[in-house]
Amino acid sequence: MTSLSPDNAERLKLAFQACRDMEGTLNEQLEAYAAAGREFFPAYGEAVDRLVARIHENGGGENAPRPGDPMPPFILPDVTGRLVSLTSLLEKGPVAVMFYRGHWCPYCRLNVRAVIQALDRIRALGGDVVAIMPEVQQFAEKFKSEADAPFPVLTDLDNGYALSLNLAIWLGTEIERLLSYQDMKHFHGNDGWVLPIPATFVVGRDGLVKARFVDPDFRKRMEIDDLIAALKRASEEN
Repeated sequence: MTSLSPDNAERLKLAFQACRDMEGTLNEQLEAYAAAGREFFPAYGEAVDRLVARIHENGGGENAPRPGDPMPPFILPDVTGRLVSLTSLLEKGPVAVMFYRGHWCPYCRLNVRAVIQALDRIRALGGDVVAIMPEVQQFAEKFKSEADAPFPVLTDLDNGYALSLNLAIWLGTEIERLLSYQDMKHFHGNDGWVLPIPATFVVGRDGLVKARFVDPDFRKRMEIDDLIAALKRASEEN
C-alpha cells in the first residue's frame, strides 16, 4: 500500500501516544515510533531510507558548522513576529539551537517534549534552547502551544538560514506524493517541499559551536544526556 489508510493513520496516532508515554531515552522512543511507521506505512519508511541514502551521497549537512567554528548569526521572527537574534540569546548563557521539520512531524514532537522535560536541568546550567523551523508563524505558534514550549520558536521562512548552514534538503517527488495528505504549501507559504535536516548545535557565549548533532535521518536526534553534557561543558568554559 503506497498511501496511508485511515485505519493505519489511527494506528500510527495510537503508536505515537504509546511511544510518547514509554519509559526510555529519546532515541528509544524515536526508534519505537519508526518501527510502528514501518509496520503501518511501509512505503513511507522505505522511501525515507532512499531519501537518507541520497542525502548522505550528496553530503547533506557535512559542511554545517562544526565544534570550534563560529555559529553564523541569525535574526528571525518568533511566533508573535518579534525579531530574535542569536547574539541576544547568548548574552545569558550557552544555547542549544535546534532545527525542527514542522508541527506535523511526530519525531519533532517527541524530540521537543523530551527537551522540555529536561529544561529545568538545562536552565540550571545557565543554558537555554531556541527552536527554528520553516513554517509560517501560524504553524510555528501551533508547534509552540501544543508542546507548551517555554522557549522561542522561530520561523526560518523559505529555509534561508538552514540553507546558509547546508542543512536544507529537497524531499523529492516520491516523499511529496506519500506526504500529499500534509498541506506543506500552507505550512511553509511555498510549494518547494524543502525541509531542514533536524540538527542541534550547542553554542557557547563566545559564539563558537561546542557540539553538534547533524544526521540526515530525521528519525534520529541528539540524545538528551548528550545535549545536557554539551551545555554543561559550554557553561564551564565561559
